Amino acid sequence: MKTANAGPAAVAAAGVTAVLLGAFGAHALSGHLAAQAMSVWHTAVDYQFWHALALALTVSAAPPGGARVVALRAFGIGIVLFCGSLYALALGAPHWIGVITPLGGLAFIIGWIALGLALRARKAA
Repeated sequence: MKTANAGPAAVAAAGVTAVLLGAFGAHALSGHLAAQAMSVWHTAVDYQFWHALALALTVSAAPPGGARVVALRAFGIGIVLFCGSLYALALGAPHWIGVITPLGGLAFIIGWIALGLALRARKAA
């Protein structure tokens, strides 16, 4: 699948799974996880929602090009690594999984920088 075609699918997948995981946390996990674990789960859902919106902004406002591709990939990788590791930790994964979380955070940072560069290129055009 080409990146241009994958963008809308990534937006939809990120948004849908954020809603599902948020509902799962609120309804199925509430009362079964400790408060700290629920807080970690909530953080993962929040970051996933924000970065689903970042994907939507990238797809809708960033012009085609390398910076857009980097932003799309970085946001997707960030959701998987950052949010995924937090979901896993909240569910009791070994603590070493936490070393993955900053890599996801770095991907988010790269995504935002790339999105900024893409939008700057759009304004210059």
